Amino acid sequence: MLQKRWNILTADDDKVQQLYASLKIHPVLCKILAQRYMHDFDKAKQFFRPQLSDLHDPYLMKDMDKAVSRISTAFDQQEKILVFGDYDVDGTTAVSCMFRFLQKVYKSDKIDFYIPHRYREGYGVSKKGIDFAIENGFTLIISLDCGIKSVELIQYARENGIDFIVCDHHMPDDILPPAVAILNPKQKDCKYPYKELCGCGVGFKLISALARHLQLDESAPVEYLDLVATAIAADIVPMTGENRVLAFYGLKKANEDPNYGILALKELSGVQKELFINSLVFMIAPRVNAAGRMDDARKAVQMFIASTPLEAKHYAEQLHLDNTERKEADKNITEEALAIIENDGVWQTRKSTVVFQSHWHKGVVGIVASRLIDYYYRPTIVLTQSGEYVAGSARSVAGFNVYEAIHQCKDLLLGYGGHFYAAGMTLALDKVEAFRDRFEEVVAATITPDLLVPEIIIDAEVAFKDLKQPFYNIIHQMEPFGPENMRPLFVVRNVTDSGYSRIVKEQHIKFSLRQDNILFNGIGFGMAKKFHLLESKKPVDVVFTLDENEWNNEKHLQLRVIDFRLAEENITQNAVS
Repeated sequence: MLQKRWNILTADDDKVQQLYASLKIHPVLCKILAQRYMHDFDKAKQFFRPQLSDLHDPYLMKDMDKAVSRISTAFDQQEKILVFGDYDVDGTTAVSCMFRFLQKVYKSDKIDFYIPHRYREGYGVSKKGIDFAIENGFTLIISLDCGIKSVELIQYARENGIDFIVCDHHMPDDILPPAVAILNPKQKDCKYPYKELCGCGVGFKLISALARHLQLDESAPVEYLDLVATAIAADIVPMTGENRVLAFYGLKKANEDPNYGILALKELSGVQKELFINSLVFMIAPRVNAAGRMDDARKAVQMFIASTPLEAKHYAEQLHLDNTERKEADKNITEEALAIIENDGVWQTRKSTVVFQSHWHKGVVGIVASRLIDYYYRPTIVLTQSGEYVAGSARSVAGFNVYEAIHQCKDLLLGYGGHFYAAGMTLALDKVEAFRDRFEEVVAATITPDLLVPEIIIDAEVAFKDLKQPFYNIIHQMEPFGPENMRPLFVVRNVTDSGYSRIVKEQHIKFSLRQDNILFNGIGFGMAKKFHLLESKKPVDVVFTLDENEWNNEKHLQLRVIDFRLAEENITQNAVS
C-alpha cells in the first residue's frame, strides 16, 4: 500500500471559542466549522439550516433577461426549440430538466433534445448537431453544460438562421460565441454572486427565471432538484453556497418523490436505504456516464424524462448493462496496464506513467488513469488507438498541473485540452514513444518530491470518549458532503488492538480497537496488507470518518478507517490560512 502523508489542520482558537460560546457543541466540531469559514452563529445557522429562500435571484445573472425574452418570443412565434447538452451526468441531467420543463409550458411537438455521440462528434456543440437542427427546422438551440467555447459553430448556426442560448459553467475565453444570450456566472462582467454552479445548476436558474416570467407557482422548479443534486454530486463542484442548498433539497426530493429514472437506478442498484450524495456519486453517476462511455448517452435523457416508472426502468436496465460492461473493461485494462508497469523496472522508478495499447476501450481510459494513481501515485496518461490516431486521458496528483505539463509537449500532439487535474489528447501513432519520454522529462523537472506522496488532510484529533451519538448527529447535519465541505476526517492516537481485529474477504480489516477501556469497532477497506501493524500489539494512530452502522434494527457508531500507522510516527501540523 502507498505510504501517505498526514496533515492535521489547525484553526484560530479565538474563533473556535466564539463558536463554542454561541453554539454549545463539542469544541472539535467548532474547530471544524471555523476551518470551513463559519466564524459566527449566523453563518453556522445558515449552514445547518439551508433554505430555498437563500437562493439568489436568477435575474442577477448576466443575459438572463435576454434568454427569457428570446424563449418567450419562440413560444409566441411557435418556433421549434432544440435542447442540446453534453453526454456526461451534468449535461444529460441539464437537458432532462430543461426538456421536461418546456414540455409542461410549451408544445411537445415543437421541442426535441440532442446529445452528441462521444466518439463520432466529441465534446460540446457539434456541427452534426447544428445540421440536425437546420434539417429539422429548429430556430432556437439552448445549449447546456457546453457552448462557451463554440465560437465558430455558433456563428455557423447563426448564418443558418438559428439562435443560441448558451448555459455553461466552464471558464470563458476572451472571445465569446455570438449567442443571443450567454448564461455563465464565470463571465468577467457577470455580477451573479455565486460562481460555482454546475451546468445543470445554470440551467435550473434559467428554468426558475422562466417560471417566474410565466407566473407559475414558485415551487414549480423544485420538481427538478433531484436531477440538479445528481449533477452537483457527479461534477465535483464545491458543496458550498447555492450548490449546498440545491443539493440539500435535491436529496430530499430524491428520497421523498424521486424522478422515475433515479427510482429505477436505485432499485437496480439494490439500495434500500436513504440516498446521500455518495449514493448519487457511486450509484447514479457511473451508470449515466457509462451510457456515453460505452454507447449512446441519449438513453440517459430518455430515462430521466420517462413519463412512467416502467418506461424509466426500460432505459435504466440499458444503462445498468452499459455500466457492467464498463466495469469489466475498466478492470481488465487496469490489470493489463499494471502488468506493463510491473514488468519493467525502469517504469516503476519514473515520476510519470504513460501506457498505451491499441485495443483498449477509449471510453474508460480516464477511469483507468485514476485507478493507476491508486497504485503508482504520479501524473498518469492512458492511451489507446482511435481510428488512425492515438487518443488518451490524463489524470494528475494533488497539486500538479497536468494540463501545463501536456502543453509543454504540444509539438508532439495533434490536439489537447483539459484543466489542472485532467486532460485529453490525440497524437500520431509514431509519436507515442517520443511523447512518453518528453512527458516524463517535463514531470521529472517540475514535480516536487512531496507531491509524489499522497496526502491525507485530517480535520481534528479526537479521543474515543468524544465519539458519542450527539457528536455524530451534528456531523450528520453537515451533509451533503462534497468539495470544500468534505466528511470530517479524524485522527485518534495511541489505540491498541483489542485482540478481536481480523482480516475479512482477504482484503479488508475488521477493527476492534481500545483506548482507555473504551472499545470501538470499525472497517478498513483494502487494508489487509497493513494487518501486521495490529499484530505487533504496539499502539497505533488511526485516521477515520465516523459512521453509523445498522444491524438487526440497532444502530451503532463505527469507524470507517482511512489509514493507520504505528503511534510513534509523527503527524505534520498544517495551519489553515
